Amino acid sequence: MIDWQCKKFSELTPEELYKILQIRNEVFIVEQTCAYQDCDGKDLNCWHITGWNENILIAYSRILPPGLSYPEAASIGRVLTSPSFRGREAGKQLITYSLKNLYNLFGEVKIIIGAQLYLKKFYESFHFTQCGHIYLEDGIEHIHMEKFV
Repeated sequence: MIDWQCKKFSELTPEELYKILQIRNEVFIVEQTCAYQDCDGKDLNCWHITGWNENILIAYSRILPPGLSYPEAASIGRVLTSPSFRGREAGKQLITYSLKNLYNLFGEVKIIIGAQLYLKKFYESFHFTQCGHIYLEDGIEHIHMEKFV
């Protein structure tokens, strides 16, 4: 059972923020061997989706309001599932919960994401479509994908 939460940055406790940064570092920096600036200045203006299993953070994403990353489009980013919890449908639940909260916050807006290429079919299952060429970000192939309601 996963306990899902959606909080503005200012609502996060220091312990929650620490666990968020810890898991983002574990997945995006250590596991994917990318040296990049994870704290990009956007977190303060985002809503943070967390999935907890007995006080262990096992899934995370952030919702970016329209205009923060893409003009006239909202976004979902930093999407991850803990390596120890993969293969249990947590990623699908995470995107479903993220989309529900994004629409509750901003209405039926256009969504654009920068997705790792290997996850294209995963995001297509949520009706995202590719809207650009493959590009490299931190040595990993990415594509922009969009979703209209």
